[in-house]
Amino acid sequence: MSDEPVGNQASAQLLKAMGLRVTGPRLAVLSVLRDRPHATAEEVLRQVRERLGTLSHQGAYDVLSSLEEVGLVRRIEPRGHPSRYETRVGDNHHHVICVHCGAIADVDCAVGVMPCLEPSSPAGFTIEEAEVQFWGACPDCQGNGASAEP
Repeated sequence: MSDEPVGNQASAQLLKAMGLRVTGPRLAVLSVLRDRPHATAEEVLRQVRERLGTLSHQGAYDVLSSLEEVGLVRRIEPRGHPSRYETRVGDNHHHVICVHCGAIADVDCAVGVMPCLEPSSPAGFTIEEAEVQFWGACPDCQGNGASAEP
């Protein structure tokens, strides 16, 4: 039995709680991102079209933007790769990214020795957030003989 109706009910409640109208595209995007964390906008668009039949590129970007704006979706911007989106928000986790294929996985915040998250001189800025991205070769690329060097 699929958990889609339960997932859609929870998503509808989240949308309402954040002051957004409950729409098919918004529910579909949240569902896709639950099933495929770290999806690109193009992947989201493709999956939503399979579920709904139609959605414009602009419509997909508008939905992702509105969900990001209210904090239901987080955009990840790994250098050299398209932006990715996830629904895991509100916690202090990071990402490990393959330098070869761009695969991304979540990495929980380290306990004990922490990466440098406090700048030595913030140049007058009030720091609100630090972002850490780890880069290396994923298991699939390692199996193909790739090293961590791009």
